[in-house]
Amino acid sequence: MSENNQYGADSIQVLEGLEAVRKRPAMYIGDIGQKGLHHLVYEVVDNSIDEALAGHATKVSVVIHEGNSITVKDDGRGIPVAMHAKEGKSALEVVMTVLHAGGKFDKDSYKVSGGLHGVGVSCVNALSTLLRVNVHRDGKEYQQEYNIGKPMYDVKEVGPSDYRGTIVYFEPDTSIFYESVYQYDILAARLRELAYLNRGIRIQLTDERDVQEDGSPRTEEFYSQGGLKEFTEFIDQNRERLIPEPMYMEGEIEGIPVEVSMTYNTTYAENIHSYVNNINTHEGGTHLAGFRRALTRTLKKYADESGILTKEKVEVAGDDFREGLTAVISVKVMEPQFEGQTKTKLGNSEVSGAVDRIVGEMLTNYLEEHPNEARIIVSKVVLAAKARIAARKAREMVQRKTVLGSNSLPGKLADCSETDPAQCEIFLVEGDSAGGTAKQGRDRRFQAILPLRGKILNVEKAMQHRIFENEEIRNIFTALGVSLGTEEDSKALNTAKLRYHKIIIMADADVDGSHIATLVLTFLFRYMKELVERGYVYIASPPLYLVKKGQKSQYAWNETQRDQVARELGGEEQSGVTVQRYKGLGEMNSEQLWETTLNPEARTLKQVTIDNATEADRIFSMLMGDDVPPRREFIEKNARYARIDA
Repeated sequence: MSENNQYGADSIQVLEGLEAVRKRPAMYIGDIGQKGLHHLVYEVVDNSIDEALAGHATKVSVVIHEGNSITVKDDGRGIPVAMHAKEGKSALEVVMTVLHAGGKFDKDSYKVSGGLHGVGVSCVNALSTLLRVNVHRDGKEYQQEYNIGKPMYDVKEVGPSDYRGTIVYFEPDTSIFYESVYQYDILAARLRELAYLNRGIRIQLTDERDVQEDGSPRTEEFYSQGGLKEFTEFIDQNRERLIPEPMYMEGEIEGIPVEVSMTYNTTYAENIHSYVNNINTHEGGTHLAGFRRALTRTLKKYADESGILTKEKVEVAGDDFREGLTAVISVKVMEPQFEGQTKTKLGNSEVSGAVDRIVGEMLTNYLEEHPNEARIIVSKVVLAAKARIAARKAREMVQRKTVLGSNSLPGKLADCSETDPAQCEIFLVEGDSAGGTAKQGRDRRFQAILPLRGKILNVEKAMQHRIFENEEIRNIFTALGVSLGTEEDSKALNTAKLRYHKIIIMADADVDGSHIATLVLTFLFRYMKELVERGYVYIASPPLYLVKKGQKSQYAWNETQRDQVARELGGEEQSGVTVQRYKGLGEMNSEQLWETTLNPEARTLKQVTIDNATEADRIFSMLMGDDVPPRREFIEKNARYARIDA
């Protein structure tokens, strides 16, 4: 055996202090892209929120500085600075430099908190080139600075202070993160969510990179007095409501505080957002199971007693009670246990019973006290049951078997020869002509093409059975090999026979193309969200220009690129340069389409991700729903911030 391959005692590395975080950052903060970068801010903000929950702080402010550094300030008690008996150094230094150190483990200090691993702020420190903490407490100001987690000096007193609180300034290490620009919208969505989940706390966001016409930076304050009730109204603001205002339930059983707000609207989708200690549990868990159980049991009992079901002669199922429902569930758990791939599924069994009891009792009282609203909800449930039966018939039409016993594929689909889904990709192409060119230009081994004729149905406004009657949507279902309905949930997506792990939307780079891409995305978000969450959905970016001079030619995706290429080929005068603008995919021949949009080595694909499920849900219902004024307001407000990139 060669020297290099020896595996002995010396091969075992012990990563001390914060080295482990720098070595494996994704283990601690999720990833080293956009998500992880923003997570640094949340970790620091969570500490301030915990101070507020303990009753010691009322205001948190976040500032994005030029150069993408961050300041988080609160008016809490300030991190203790006295000497830590065991560690022999300032408590502030211990909190900032030692993993699994913090006040969250002491049940007397914090009853409940968002970050329970104690890795939060020390991780931020490890992944910052500079972090500075200023603590204001006991009439004095203290300071300490760190470089990649190491203190640059001992905690020092810098002078008297009449302020109280903690100010953390940090510069993320750009050698760790491949994404280093903070997105205002992503931070705003999370801070708004935190303001709703923790009523009475003021959270301010300022972006010094974005200066308004009056010379002041872009600033927003998030504050909610109504908490979850206002949150539900905010999520549902672009939908037609069925009941005048959301139901609100709050209680505590066995030391578990439970808050629920719910309402019904005229849509056909179920929208439940659940949180544990302010963390969005998008995989659900025991608190969600408890809520669903209580909702079905209580509403079914009321519907049976009212006699409406007997009169309508319809059998209702659990799903019917959740159609058109928007709900927010928030529980605070002392020691949460998470399971699931992304650690966002609550596993504590005691929470299920607590949520079930509180929701069951309070919903029973609500239905008795509000007979009109109760009647409206039951009527909605009956309609949902009838629609479910109609949808099942339509679905069976989609999923019916051929004589040979296998699902027949749409005639327009040009399939690939590879059968391993992980290797296969399908292009959903706008129009038959572009579809024909794509079929000629593709690599038949692993690339499938499904041309879409015209614009698909806007699913945001349509009943479920109408969706399955739409030919293009039926074709997408059958081509992908997915169906609706699993053993556990009749509305869940069944991906057992999914045939492609890359689903690429390929539309023209014009207004119509963008509209078609948006309609397809709306459909995927509402009916195949799991594929988006798994990272299987992409948007192709075909070039807008072909710049030529003699035998030399280059593609460009926007105007800036076009001008740059033209100067490279023809000098400052751009002499002898011709520019062809592609109005659509159909104008390219098969070779051009291959080398720009189909070839994995050269193409540009944008992966579709969901940063914030609540915000995505709200935006889709606003942009694709029936209500015009909110849409107009949104466009007018955001036109100057639009990131237009071909």
